[in-house]
Amino acid sequence: MSDTTPTAQLPGTPSGGGRLALVTGVSGYIGGRLVPELLAVGFRVRAMARRPEVLRDRPWAGQVEVVRADATDPQAVARALEGVDVAYYLIHAMSGGGSFSAVDRRTARTFARAATAQRVGRIVYLGGLFPDGEELSTHMESRREVGEILLDSPVPTTVLRAAVILGSGSASFEMMRHLTERLPAMVCPAWVSNRIQPIAVRDVLRYLVGSADMPPEVDRAFDIGGPDVLTYLEMMRGYAEVAGLPKRRVLPVKVMSPSLSSHWVGVVTPVPKEIARPLVESMVHEVVCEEHDIARFVPDPPEGLIGFREAVELALQRVREANVATRWSSASVPGAPSDPLPSDPDWAGGNLYVDDRTTVVDAPPHVLWRVLEGIGGDSGWYSWPMAWAVRGVMDRFSGGPGLVRGRRDPHHLVVGDAVDWWRVEEREEDRLLRLRAEMRLPGLAWLDLQVQTDPVGRTLFRQRALFHPRGLAGQAYWAAISPFHDVVFGGMQRNVRRAAEERARAQARPAGETLVA
Repeated sequence: MSDTTPTAQLPGTPSGGGRLALVTGVSGYIGGRLVPELLAVGFRVRAMARRPEVLRDRPWAGQVEVVRADATDPQAVARALEGVDVAYYLIHAMSGGGSFSAVDRRTARTFARAATAQRVGRIVYLGGLFPDGEELSTHMESRREVGEILLDSPVPTTVLRAAVILGSGSASFEMMRHLTERLPAMVCPAWVSNRIQPIAVRDVLRYLVGSADMPPEVDRAFDIGGPDVLTYLEMMRGYAEVAGLPKRRVLPVKVMSPSLSSHWVGVVTPVPKEIARPLVESMVHEVVCEEHDIARFVPDPPEGLIGFREAVELALQRVREANVATRWSSASVPGAPSDPLPSDPDWAGGNLYVDDRTTVVDAPPHVLWRVLEGIGGDSGWYSWPMAWAVRGVMDRFSGGPGLVRGRRDPHHLVVGDAVDWWRVEEREEDRLLRLRAEMRLPGLAWLDLQVQTDPVGRTLFRQRALFHPRGLAGQAYWAAISPFHDVVFGGMQRNVRRAAEERARAQARPAGETLVA
């Protein structure tokens, strides 16, 4: 199954038919992914944001109506809900101290009253999955309470209750990702043995879109989850397998309180402590679906719901395919819901280290391109030759290709060509040469060589080295080589520029003219 399959092609999804859908929380994880899914099936979309300016660079910004509204302002919310057929309530405080529950209650009541007054056809709310009959954490209790407030309104309401959502950018998934990648061995609280029924973000979005067509008499909550029930420990070990990491060693202990656990997560991972704490507190409960009634209204796809391993593979797909044109926290949207979005926080998407350098070259773009396309092999790498030679020997001794492969053609490259220890992964004439490293590394690495032009017409040479670390060894590797980047990559950029400028001058000299020293 391709993660880029449009929602409109999946069974059980509605045709928007020009109906108006209001999406709140559009700057958040789910909201930013839901908008293009609704557009794809024919909805008109109105995006409600407290600061509309943060949406201007979204790929769908020109296709939606954006309204400014604070969720606590009854008049502003009422205006946002005018003429709306289905309203998606995706607002939830993850931090804010002990007052966040009161804020959640107030915003939910404000929204429910406004939706009633504006005769909205349906409210759809994405809440959390929780066990019945147990004392819940403050975070889970607040999500439960919001669902009840919306269900108590006269507006037909669908409450979808999900546990861990699997997708790059999801806070719970990123916490698991970073814990697993950074710690080959760890001491964990006893809750790692609790069972969880995670769900892929693509299935969450399918349920959200499909809920718009529920009959008016449907006014209830639904448990939603994927096909696998796993412990958190099994999820971490499963992630390690999919990501190609060594088996993780975990020792569960009973002495770690949620407070201590959240501090530990905040130190080990880039997930902020104020976000980690409510997530950790929720982990003390087993969260498994008790029913699958949602399938009566939004049928499962023919191939079934996405399992844990496939969901992780989709979340990692971007880096596996070297689709790394920008930082993961500011990536463009190719259409796959598990890919990172511009609205995702800086700690989302795993680590992608970048050494990015740009310089002006006094040569035409096509001349610079010829220099770049001839790199490697007998031409070398326009950098510290001894460093490249030593690294090549080390790679050969560790079982890698080293520098002995050379190149197929000294002047021209095609996608798939070997260039020493690199492989041509992308080539766009006169614009981009992307090389993927095949040397032995604790991670994945690319070298992007780009020809650009600035607004005043000058030629630019942009050079980016990118590294996605695998586990703690990958983190240490990047830290160890970073001090040498100015010598290796800075020297490469200066020497490539010099070579292009010398070639341009040579081509500009009249025939027969010799250069006098």
